[in-house]
Amino acid sequence: MNTIEEKIKTLGLELPPAPPLGGIYHPVVIAGNQLYISGQGPLQSDGTLIKGKVGKDLTLEEGQLAARQVGLTMLATIKAQIGDLGKIKRLIKTLGMVNCYPEFEQHPQTINGFSQLMVDVFGEENGKGARSAVGMSLPGNIAVEVECIFELKED
Repeated sequence: MNTIEEKIKTLGLELPPAPPLGGIYHPVVIAGNQLYISGQGPLQSDGTLIKGKVGKDLTLEEGQLAARQVGLTMLATIKAQIGDLGKIKRLIKTLGMVNCYPEFEQHPQTINGFSQLMVDVFGEENGKGARSAVGMSLPGNIAVEVECIFELKED
């Protein structure tokens, strides 16, 4: 077992099943040593999604937990697509999208739930990348969606 998967177990975390495709796209595209991952939602281990608008249906703390769950979903998708999370060198870029009303202003704080998970799993240096956090309406009323770019280790 690689150190990333050991770290996930040490943290007491469980990866949900990788979600099925929701359209005409690739969940992961590798170009050179960069892995681009399509937007992921907060899929839980029981197959349900965390839904609702942060700041109305969900508290900020619940939104952060949804963002954290997106991170677990993303790791499950990457593992299903490339087979080994140990191939990831570092996080490069995150785009976090929060389902909310226009008056909500805590997008970055919500996406911190995702970002903290990446730091917990990959470490301070490799788990922290560039980031944007925005608010919008999301498909299926999911609470949070995140897409990322990762750097892969050299073979």
